[in-house]
Amino acid sequence: MASIRDLKKDINNVLGDIIEAVYIVEAANGKQDSKEGSRIIDSAIATFDDLIAKVNQDVENRKAHLKGVRAELETKAKGLVEEVNKLS
Repeated sequence: MASIRDLKKDINNVLGDIIEAVYIVEAANGKQDSKEGSRIIDSAIATFDDLIAKVNQDVENRKAHLKGVRAELETKAKGLVEEVNKLS
């Protein structure tokens, strides 16, 4: 079950990097704790919770389900990165 462990690590790392990017952009622009940044962080945390819950679900076709979760991570991460880019 290494793929499940790797997927959970990927979810954690990708969304953690997005949250860190928000803090870096805010610090660079001198806008600590902006509403936009807080909204992106809250969205990243909600996405993390949602994806981890999906990984832990018992489903019939586990491989296809995990592939779908990975695709959803990619889609949501791209959207969050675009929002981070708009902060600067």
